[in-house]
Amino acid sequence: MLNSEVNDYYRSYFGSYFADYLKNKEQQDSKLNLILFIFIISIFLASIGLSKPIFAKTDPNLIKTANTGQEIYLYKNFKENIENKYAGSYISFPYQGVAHIKKIKYINSKPIKINIIELNTKVNPYLKIKPQIASDKLNSKRTVRKIAQRDQAIIAINGGFFKPSTGVPLGALMIDGEVLSGPIYNRVGIAIFEDDNNTSFKMSNIYFDMTAYSNNHSLKIDNINQPRMLSTYTLLYTSIWGEYSPPPPKNGYNMLVRNGKVIKISANPVKIEGNDLVIQSSKEKISTIGKDKEINIKIELPDELKGASHIIGAGPYLVKDSEIYVDYKEQKLQAISGKNPRSAIGYNSEGAFIIVTVDGREKASVGMTLYELAKLMKSLGCEYAMNFDGGSSSALYLNGKIVNNAVNSEGIPVSNALVVSQINPDELQLSSI
Repeated sequence: MLNSEVNDYYRSYFGSYFADYLKNKEQQDSKLNLILFIFIISIFLASIGLSKPIFAKTDPNLIKTANTGQEIYLYKNFKENIENKYAGSYISFPYQGVAHIKKIKYINSKPIKINIIELNTKVNPYLKIKPQIASDKLNSKRTVRKIAQRDQAIIAINGGFFKPSTGVPLGALMIDGEVLSGPIYNRVGIAIFEDDNNTSFKMSNIYFDMTAYSNNHSLKIDNINQPRMLSTYTLLYTSIWGEYSPPPPKNGYNMLVRNGKVIKISANPVKIEGNDLVIQSSKEKISTIGKDKEINIKIELPDELKGASHIIGAGPYLVKDSEIYVDYKEQKLQAISGKNPRSAIGYNSEGAFIIVTVDGREKASVGMTLYELAKLMKSLGCEYAMNFDGGSSSALYLNGKIVNNAVNSEGIPVSNALVVSQINPDELQLSSI
């Protein structure tokens, strides 16, 4: 039998019906009491459980993300779609909205080991994708793992090409709206747009329209923070390039601009500090525009890339408008077209962002040509895809470790990487606020 205090407790929570029943000893027997007790306790425990967030997940940084019904629906569909898409492969889900797939593909009876990361920022809006450089200056290198850890990233893949001797990127880089380096040979890059909680992508051949101008003159700038390719080029260098500008070409000058004013014109390397700019061109061009003593720099992106938060370039294209498109000749990348270890990225209009590495140069995995890589990216559902730097640079970082078979188990030190971080929800500017 249940005492009066318990009876009052049940009355307060469940109404008079059960309480009156409990008071009527004639209607009770021990079995019914036991059944009723279990039933009531079950309801009580269930009510406690339902008051907590469903599918609450704690990430490695102890960030709790309580999902809405819509997010639960998206995640369930994401998981089911991944399992169906990659049936027969090893699949894990290390983070919400992130899948890691390991598979072996055979081409001409030769094995190829492939690692795939497929993620969706619609399923997990706390995932943020951006390029990252190895250090505070462009002329530096680190392994992909160290670049990832520098940015507290959960995923990272080696990025664009770079000069091996210095680490200077050989291609376009823009991070958080700041142009760090310009494109080479109009190669392809990916622009990442962040609109409140929404992330979108645009893949295109990259160019920047750059001009130095004074009250009376203007000078077209051919590139920014890149090694000189032609003696006739006019180049712009900023402090992120390094401590000193390169020496100017023969019969050329470096012009130091600080806070919009011409400070120095020299035929030697010039020290770059703070927000200094150095314009490097022929003696005639520097002497002409330098007469006005006040110089401004304008850098504009093409219309289709305006508003992008980040840009990273490499090349060539692999997939364009859902069709295989490998323009390695146009992008002057014939030397890398053979079978090699590979790194690539792609995306589609359904929100999937796909990161791929292919192991190569070993008996267990022979690598892929660019065309074979393009076929793979299309088969994974990419509407657009591009090649990243591969070979010894190819490395894929996930959840604290390198998951592909990289050179020396870590991959060589590289100039830059594309990283994925999971940020604290408090850092988001919620569109509903």
